[in-house]
Amino acid sequence: MRAVIQRVSSSEVKIDQKTIGKIGYGMNVLLGIKADDTEADMDYIIGKLVNLRIFDDPEGKMNLSILDIKGELLLVSQFTLYGDCRKGRRPGFTRSGPVAEAQKKYELFVEKLKQQPIKKVETGVFQAEMEVSIINDGPVTLLLDSEKQF
Repeated sequence: MRAVIQRVSSSEVKIDQKTIGKIGYGMNVLLGIKADDTEADMDYIIGKLVNLRIFDDPEGKMNLSILDIKGELLLVSQFTLYGDCRKGRRPGFTRSGPVAEAQKKYELFVEKLKQQPIKKVETGVFQAEMEVSIINDGPVTLLLDSEKQF
């Protein structure tokens, strides 16, 4: 499982010009799920998301988590995080796995995430064509991988 985390002033996701998710200060998280991801992978990523200290304390140091600041989180599924660009010019997506299986894992991830004491959790729609607006604060952008490849 992979996640791209951005500290944001605000973020919004739209489908057909209709807002379906919108947050203020917090995190925008793009989540990629691969075929063999497990609940342990989900728990690892969620644990990192809620405890990652990427928000400034009064001295301006990144010492606070999303829980500490009572921030908000927008989660958007993004299968392209497993795009393989090493060969040729068109990315391959074989590691993303079957859509129905990935959707079940995404829905379980959302359910687990919403059990966390985060002020507000919004989501995109799995496999939908979405427009995501992100106002990155900092900018701060981090990568997580449950296999700890980076």
